[in-house]
Amino acid sequence: MTIYHSIAGIAKKGDLILIAKRKAGGSLSLKWEFPGGKLEPGESPQDAMIREWDEELKVAVTTGKFLCSGNFHHNGKDFELSAYEVHLQSEDFTLLEHTEIRWETLETIAAMDLAESDRGLLPQLMKNA
Repeated sequence: MTIYHSIAGIAKKGDLILIAKRKAGGSLSLKWEFPGGKLEPGESPQDAMIREWDEELKVAVTTGKFLCSGNFHHNGKDFELSAYEVHLQSEDFTLLEHTEIRWETLETIAAMDLAESDRGLLPQLMKNA
């Protein structure tokens, strides 16, 4: 069985975490998520994070430590989603795939309309906060 790999970036500011709302359309239409995406063949999680944050938000990041992971099923495929710390080089965001971004606590994020794949990370993120 093939497992596809995706990454989620957890950018922190004190006890707040950056969360982004997807544009309308597609399977994640108007869902909140931790920015990130699928790894390309042969790509490291660190390189994927840099690419994804540039493609989605036009900001430079460095990838910090691994935080946790979870599994989910989407469009007939099995995925593993790994969360890593992300360190922003600036907060001069350009929203290309999202309509809104916010800095929120994990408790507030848990009450939002979050993508199911990202929701699966919350228990581990809250436990390790």
